[in-house]
Amino acid sequence: MAPVSVVVVGAGERGTGYARWARGHPDRASVVAVAEPREVRRARFAAEHRIAAGNAVADWRQLASRARFADAVLICTQDRMHAEPAEAFAGLGYHILLEKPMAPDEATCRRIVAAVEKTGVMLAVGHVMRYTPYSRTVKEIVESGQLGDIMSVQHLEPVGFWHQAHSYVRGNWRRSGLAASMLLAKSCHDLDWLAWILGRAPLRVSSFGALTHFTAANAPAGAADRCVVCPVEASCPYSAPRLYRGLLEQGEHGWPLSVVVEDFSAGSLDEALRDGPYGRCVYACDNDVVDHQVVALEFPGATTATFTMTAFSQAAGRSTRLFGTRAELTGDGQTIRIYDFLSRAERLIAPSPAAGLDAATGHGGGDAGLMDAFTGAVATGNRELILSGPRESLASHLAVFAAERARLKGTVETIPSAAQANASS
Repeated sequence: MAPVSVVVVGAGERGTGYARWARGHPDRASVVAVAEPREVRRARFAAEHRIAAGNAVADWRQLASRARFADAVLICTQDRMHAEPAEAFAGLGYHILLEKPMAPDEATCRRIVAAVEKTGVMLAVGHVMRYTPYSRTVKEIVESGQLGDIMSVQHLEPVGFWHQAHSYVRGNWRRSGLAASMLLAKSCHDLDWLAWILGRAPLRVSSFGALTHFTAANAPAGAADRCVVCPVEASCPYSAPRLYRGLLEQGEHGWPLSVVVEDFSAGSLDEALRDGPYGRCVYACDNDVVDHQVVALEFPGATTATFTMTAFSQAAGRSTRLFGTRAELTGDGQTIRIYDFLSRAERLIAPSPAAGLDAATGHGGGDAGLMDAFTGAVATGNRELILSGPRESLASHLAVFAAERARLKGTVETIPSAAQANASS
C-alpha cells in the first residue's frame, strides 16, 4: 500500500510535529507540500522533507488553486485561520486533519462540519488526548464496568507557571480576540476527553474564573516593562531571561524556545528578549485570558464532573479521579490506580504504548496516535479509526462555548446538541 501523501498548511510547532511523524514512518505517509508564510520556517521544513520548490509556498491558496495532488491536508494554522482552508481543501476532496480548536465560535465550527459532510471527506480534529495509550486504557476500564456506574469526576490541568507566562501572557494565545478563550485554546482537550471517557455529551454547565494575577496591579515595586532591564528580575519567578537563556544553554532548541527565536544563538535571543513579545514583563502585557478557571458539568444519568485549569502550579500532566459505584480510579496521565470497594484492594496499571506510540513523544503519545489513526483511515477508508471526527468534536466545542458563556454571564447554561442548528448567542 502506497504511503498517504500529505500537504501541511502551517509549519509551526504543531504542523512540524505531525510532519516529523510522517518522516519517521515513510511507509505510512509522505509530506509533499507545505504552505508557511515565514520564509525561514518554510525553507527549513521543505529541506527536512525534501519538498520540491514549487510545492513550498507562502500562502495555502497557492496550493488550493490547483487540482488535488495529495490525499490529505494537515491544517495547523492559528486558531482563527482554520475555516477558510478547511472549506477549500474539503471542496477539492482532501481528507483533513485539523488542529484544535476547530474555530473560535459555534457558527464557524458548524461551517467546517457542513463542508466535510457535504463533500464526504474525512475529518480528524486534533483532540490528541483521545489517542494516548493511557487514555485508551482508562476508556477500556470505564467501559468494562469494573468501576460500576460513574457518579462523579474530578479533573485537573496544571498548566504551569512558566507555560502560562509563555503562551497565555506573552504569547500567541494571550488575548481571546486574537485567538480564543483560555478554555477553548488550552482546555478544549479536557472537556472533550471527559465526554469521550464517559461516553456521553454533557447537558448543562457552569463556570467561574478570571484573569487575576497577571495584571499591572500586581507588578512588583520598581518593575520595568522588560525583563532584561528590570531591577527585580532576579526575584521574579516569571523571568523571561531565566527561562529562555536556560533552555539555550541546555541545548533545548525545541518548544518553547523555538517560538521565541529562529536562530539559536545568544545574540538572537538577546535581541528577542530586548525587542520581542517574549521579553515583556508578565505584568505589563496586553493579555486578557483567564489565569484560573473551574467548570462544573452535568451529564446524562446525573453524573457530575468538575474541571480545574490553573496557571499557578508546577508544569505537570493532567490528573483525574473517577468515582464509581464499585471502585475509584485515579490517574496522572502515566499510571492508573484502581481501588476496589468489595475487595478493598488496590492495583496499579502502567499502560504499555502500542507499536510506534511512545508515550515520551508529544502529548503522551497522542500526537503519534492521531497521525497513526488518521493516515490509517485515509489509506484504508476506515473512518472508525478516527476517534475525533466532526460531530464528536463539534459536541465538545459546544460544551466549551457554553462554559465560557456561563463564566461571563454568571449563569447555568444548557449545552446545545451537535445535531441542532446554531444556538449560540
